[in-house]
Amino acid sequence: MFPETQTYDQLIARFTAWAGQEENVRAAIIIGSRARTDHPADEWSDLDIILLARDPAVYWQTNEWLTAVGDPWLHFVERTPDGRSMEHRVLFAGGLDVDFALSPAAGFRYILETSIPPDIADTIRRGIRFLVDKDNLAVLLPDTLPTAPLTPPPSADEFHNLVHNFWYHTLWTAKHLRRGELWWAKSGCDMHLKGLLQQLLMWHARATRDQNTDTWLRGRFLEEWADPRAVANLVAAFAHYDKEDIWRALLATMDLFAWLERETAVALHFTYPGDGQTHAVELVQELFAGR
Repeated sequence: MFPETQTYDQLIARFTAWAGQEENVRAAIIIGSRARTDHPADEWSDLDIILLARDPAVYWQTNEWLTAVGDPWLHFVERTPDGRSMEHRVLFAGGLDVDFALSPAAGFRYILETSIPPDIADTIRRGIRFLVDKDNLAVLLPDTLPTAPLTPPPSADEFHNLVHNFWYHTLWTAKHLRRGELWWAKSGCDMHLKGLLQQLLMWHARATRDQNTDTWLRGRFLEEWADPRAVANLVAAFAHYDKEDIWRALLATMDLFAWLERETAVALHFTYPGDGQTHAVELVQELFAGR
């Protein structure tokens, strides 16, 4: 039906024509790199579209509508990263990667008319582009949006909760290594611990540089905003699927987290370190020595 080699502009044009004729669709908005001037789209970028409908469930419960836009090679449904709605993720012919976030039009109008959550304000501020706007939602966009960071500095309780979580799971990971459960151990080292490390990197960047440092979302452009020393140390912090290499990466991750934790605590005037952390490190080292 469609030529195999396509462009995003062609796909956007077909989607806009379809959405304009679909009564259920009230608005469609491009967000992300294809609407931004800061870090705009490059040859690797996908296309992110918010599809606002009276009944958005239609578009995640059915697939037929995708053929009006292009030739879908692969498609699946999952929750959006913020958990508020569902999205249909599609790989169209030609390798065009599109995420359709599906939300109620009435809910989006209510947000614009009342109070815009910080993460949505951040998305709007970075750039949006209306493709379809049947109910004049664009006029409800405020002229100015808050420029505060997406999240405030952590409280002492939040900081210590993350720190305790990290050191608890260093021992958890080490125990699974000693048992020979490499899958779980590598998941602990390179997934759970790295997720906590990412949060600490964000807190550290804001605490030691500027609270308004733009740390984006979910680690985007981390190489630009994180401390250069930490970025350099990340090379050693990830493991191969190999027992000895997971040990090496675990210990490197612990060393990296420790000095980031110390500098963040000092900058935010929090206590550091705790006895629990010291005990966890000692136990991990004992397990490592006896491997």
